[in-house]
Amino acid sequence: MSATSAYAAQGPDAPIAPLTIERRELRPTDVQIEILYCGVCHSDLHTARNEWQHTVYPVVPGHEIVGRVTAVGSQVSKFHAGDLAGVGCMVDSCRECSNCKRGLEQYCKVGNVGTYNGVDRHDGSITRGGYSKQIVVDQDFVLRVSDSLPLPGVAPLLCAGITTWSPLRHWKVGAGHKVGVVGLGGLGHMAVKLAASFGAEVTMLSTSPDKEADARRLGAHKFALTRDAAQLQGLAGYFDFIIDTVSAEHDYNQYLQMLDTDGVMICVGAPPTPAQIAVFALMGGRRSLAGSGIGGIAETQEMLDYCAEHGITSDVEVIDIATINEAYERMLRSDVRYRFVIDMATLA
Repeated sequence: MSATSAYAAQGPDAPIAPLTIERRELRPTDVQIEILYCGVCHSDLHTARNEWQHTVYPVVPGHEIVGRVTAVGSQVSKFHAGDLAGVGCMVDSCRECSNCKRGLEQYCKVGNVGTYNGVDRHDGSITRGGYSKQIVVDQDFVLRVSDSLPLPGVAPLLCAGITTWSPLRHWKVGAGHKVGVVGLGGLGHMAVKLAASFGAEVTMLSTSPDKEADARRLGAHKFALTRDAAQLQGLAGYFDFIIDTVSAEHDYNQYLQMLDTDGVMICVGAPPTPAQIAVFALMGGRRSLAGSGIGGIAETQEMLDYCAEHGITSDVEVIDIATINEAYERMLRSDVRYRFVIDMATLA
């Protein structure tokens, strides 16, 4: 075991604060990574404050991790010391179920192991995330990171990027499709960038008129203010797909009405309260309401490689880890464009 500096929440009402944690010794297939940058996801806040009712304290959040390999286990063949590497939302799975064998480790039927607040399949310990100086992860759940892109902007690709990439690829979104994106935040801005890069017509659906210029800069072709009934009426039956990225309580039904026949609304945000759905909104046009998680390891690597080739990164604000609690409050106010990323050099 090795002592590692980290930041953790000790309870649902406690601030994120310094804590020394223990990282395991290298197993034969393990990779040790010095964390350089870690993105701040809304899931971090949900978990730190126990809003999903399953947090084990103390919890060290962070699952948008990029860093440099510092050591490898005796059987590691995929990485070497000095390599740039990334870790996303999971660090293990059963690897034997039908989903794992299909490269869908995120839907492991036994349950994947989260990068934080998960239970290690070997020793039963609770996993600790990226708000720390280093992390140890099995090589099969470590991603290759290109040095062609700025690393702070790469970090959120490990969650915000893959969370929007996966449904866009699964439903084969591309040229000729009309895509609406609900919410211009960490997930939403990546949905706009990726859908536009695939050739789809993208419309940003937002409650904030001051985000129109940014939406268009990011690649949106159209913008609609969802508080304007006239604009929404003009979008009735318009979209083939809607990517809903909102993590707060909101009305799903107004967006379902915007779907064309056989249209699909895909939820990637995770509000803490159940959705209220009018079934007739689905029946009227054989519409579908779907959900999508992150992506498998191979799919995540594909996304990272695509982004490196096309120069796509997240828009980020780099912060000192000592300001993480302020960042959480700003995130709740949507006062970030569009992802906080912690510079781990600020963790002494």
